[in-house]
Amino acid sequence: MAEAVANVARRINATVEEGKDSLDLSNCKLISFPEGVFKVLRSVSGNIQFITLADNEMKAISSKFFSTFTQLRELDLRGNVLTKLPDAVGEMEHLTSINLANNSFSDFPDKLTEIASLERIDLEGNSITEIPLEKLSAMPALKWLNVKSNPLDSNTQAALQSPHKFEILSTTGS
Repeated sequence: MAEAVANVARRINATVEEGKDSLDLSNCKLISFPEGVFKVLRSVSGNIQFITLADNEMKAISSKFFSTFTQLRELDLRGNVLTKLPDAVGEMEHLTSINLANNSFSDFPDKLTEIASLERIDLEGNSITEIPLEKLSAMPALKWLNVKSNPLDSNTQAALQSPHKFEILSTTGS
């Protein structure tokens, strides 16, 4: 455990000292975003545009995360055990890409449809049965949606077959 903490600290310090626009905390055995990180990154949080928290054990992500990293453009949360996102995600004005593949979502995170800048949503390998296609179709920037390996219901599968203005990757079951 101490090794994991030291690893996180090292990566955060590198982000601060080198003035990086990215933070990589993938594969750090995190169960949540460490509270102390907010304080350390306060001075540079406005610069950070890319965060990866992939392959951790996170069950939730706080609204404070989204209100701190307001300039975020890409967020990679694949390979965690998230079931939902806080409402604050809907206020991310610059987010263009979110990767939520291989998590534990059973409902489509509806707040994502409020992010006007969002171009790519990856929800492969979750437990989602329905997708709000009407709301997604109203998203001005959306170009790509991946819902492969989800137990989509037959109505959703049928709706995915009709043409959309964005690309949809899905696994069509029989």
